[in-house]
Amino acid sequence: MRLTTNRWTNICLLLMSCFTAELVAKEYLVDSKQAYKKIASNLVAGDKVVLKNGTWTDFEILLVGQGTQQAPITLTAQTKGKVILSGQSNLRLAGQYLIASGLVFKNGHTPSSAVIEFRRNKNDFAYHSRVTEVVIDNYNNPDKQESDYWVALYGQHNRFDHNHLVGKRNKGVTVAVRLNSENSQQNYHIIDHNYFGYRPTFGSNGGETLRIGTSHYSLTDSFTLVENNYFEQTNGEVEIISVKSGKNTLRGNVFYEAQGTLTMRHGNGNIIEENVFFGNGVEHTGGIRVINKDQIIRNNYLEGLTGYRFGSGFTVMNGVPNSPINRYHQVENTVIENNTFVNVQHIQLAAGSDAERSAVPISSVMKNNLFINENNQQPFTTFDDVSGIKFSGNVANTKVLPELSYGVEQKALPLKRTDNGLLYPTGGSKNVGAKPGLKVLSKADTGVSWYEKSPALVAFDAGVTHAVNASADALLAAIADANSGDVLELADGQYDIPKLVKIDKTVTIRAQNKGQATLTYERSALFEIHDGGSLKLDGLVISGQSSPDSAGNSVVRTQKWGMVENYRLLVTNSDLIDLNVNHSFHFFVTGKGAFADEITLLNNHFSNVSGDILRLNSEIEDLGIYNAEYVTLEGNTFENIEGAVAKIYRGGTDESTFGPHLLMTDNTLKNVGAGKRNKSGASIFLHGVQVTNIQQNVMRNSAAIKIEHTVGEPKTAVVSNTFKATPNPEVKELRVSGPHTALIKDNKQDNSAGR
Repeated sequence: MRLTTNRWTNICLLLMSCFTAELVAKEYLVDSKQAYKKIASNLVAGDKVVLKNGTWTDFEILLVGQGTQQAPITLTAQTKGKVILSGQSNLRLAGQYLIASGLVFKNGHTPSSAVIEFRRNKNDFAYHSRVTEVVIDNYNNPDKQESDYWVALYGQHNRFDHNHLVGKRNKGVTVAVRLNSENSQQNYHIIDHNYFGYRPTFGSNGGETLRIGTSHYSLTDSFTLVENNYFEQTNGEVEIISVKSGKNTLRGNVFYEAQGTLTMRHGNGNIIEENVFFGNGVEHTGGIRVINKDQIIRNNYLEGLTGYRFGSGFTVMNGVPNSPINRYHQVENTVIENNTFVNVQHIQLAAGSDAERSAVPISSVMKNNLFINENNQQPFTTFDDVSGIKFSGNVANTKVLPELSYGVEQKALPLKRTDNGLLYPTGGSKNVGAKPGLKVLSKADTGVSWYEKSPALVAFDAGVTHAVNASADALLAAIADANSGDVLELADGQYDIPKLVKIDKTVTIRAQNKGQATLTYERSALFEIHDGGSLKLDGLVISGQSSPDSAGNSVVRTQKWGMVENYRLLVTNSDLIDLNVNHSFHFFVTGKGAFADEITLLNNHFSNVSGDILRLNSEIEDLGIYNAEYVTLEGNTFENIEGAVAKIYRGGTDESTFGPHLLMTDNTLKNVGAGKRNKSGASIFLHGVQVTNIQQNVMRNSAAIKIEHTVGEPKTAVVSNTFKATPNPEVKELRVSGPHTALIKDNKQDNSAGR
């Protein structure tokens, strides 16, 4: 084939431009912010900027320029992982064909709306640009409710790949694809091979890990590809991924012990395929939630998922008739095919059905899927008419609901785990379930090779045990010198602590001999938990007899404000006595904004307390925020408590969280809740708690249990308790009409004088 003169001219011009770029391109080794500023506005195609190894504080990097596909403009580290951006640092890219790599953001927070932004400002975006092998590690605003992104993608044809993001704790999406301008729509971004590590439970809305679009632009197509990413324990809220735009593809991703779901919240025509979900039986692990039109969900593998309702293993939602753009659009023309569900506890259809969400799924199919539950319990729940989902060719090892049985064959299918780590039937049903040989992404193939993927939390008692002599000075010194996970074992004797003890690491303080180490203290609190702190107390006697003669003392408290990291509190086998030197002396008080992953009281004795035991009610603005995810009370005795054993509050109408949870079993309450300053008039006061299980407790001469249901279809059980001279539990429905939904049964009421 002969080349025309014009084509020869174009080829020559291209070769000349590449050759010219190579001649003029420079490499800069930059050792200061001032040196970078001098060159930053003059970078041309092919230039390479190398940041010198070290810690760069308060460095706001703007990478701008017009690179080319053959000669991009590059910003990188002298040694990958050795350039640390701390303090108030960030990175912005604007222009064409830009690449940034090798950087680590930690020990600080962004001064702007994002740590990394593919734009300079609202008019100047990045195109055909890439951020790769960058780490963002616990780079959080100290105000937990101050929202920011870690990564915000604007422009078009950008790539975010092989990055390591772990520990986002303040409000805001970890990675957001923004569609709020025409130049960022139909963007064809690629998000691939990233490691999304632990994102702790946020305790309110605003904790998504990845969001594509927003409700305002949800009828716009994004064409974003999310491929081969690893999501490990990304527990921020019920939506791990929130798809809020159209024509996106999410495939080949792994979700490992991640609480929440991949949610098609808004937008149409998305493809969800070949993703793998491993729940391993962890509570609230979920799978896929379906809303809107023309969605395709195929060849996904889901195993060991326990979640329910909006966080279930698989959910098809009801919609709102003629829905506003920000509510729930009807499921229509959705195809759900060749997916495998193994030990998925809940598959919920027409979920969320209520007076508003009354538009049932229509014109949809669910075919050739495999449902295997080794406990022989069928997983389906229907909340409304599901005849608009046509079932065919599906196989289950259990009977299913009668209205679905026409399209689900019951068949016993033995499973075998194959080389890819997934379970497949050993015989028959070849066309059912996820395809054979589905590729399962390895965690090691995501993120970067030079930055450790550390465990999310330091376990109690995981470190070294240190013997502590019976003196306050010895204990204070041991706490100061301990490493996270260490155990401080106290010799027999009395410890009179003269100052507030700051806990900013994971530490256990236990008696060498149960009940033989006594702690008294002279400040308004003994322990104060700070960021990074978690506390376990075991076998101690703690007395309030030396505390100040003033109201509002406590044994343990968090910082009064400003905590951004979650904490844990575990108290076992201990005696907490004489917390009554003045009124309103509490055992534990949370600060505003503080959030506990767990608070556990096990086999303790509390006596003579003028306040409450657990005060978890500082978030009173009714914004869906609360103070603890799991509260467990087991085997304790509470005696002569003027306040309540627990006050837990979660207000508002938000439905994006799983908690709070209260488990209360085998406790004895004697004379609890009768104090005149106990305004709740309750021995246990729960407002908006999502999961409550109160069973096999004995209550004597105590105030009633009072429970207020709000939103989220709370699960409440008060079962097999004994109430002696104690009123029956009170349950109120504050958001829905009709009788309460709590399960209250097999309780024994004895109105004789309790002893």
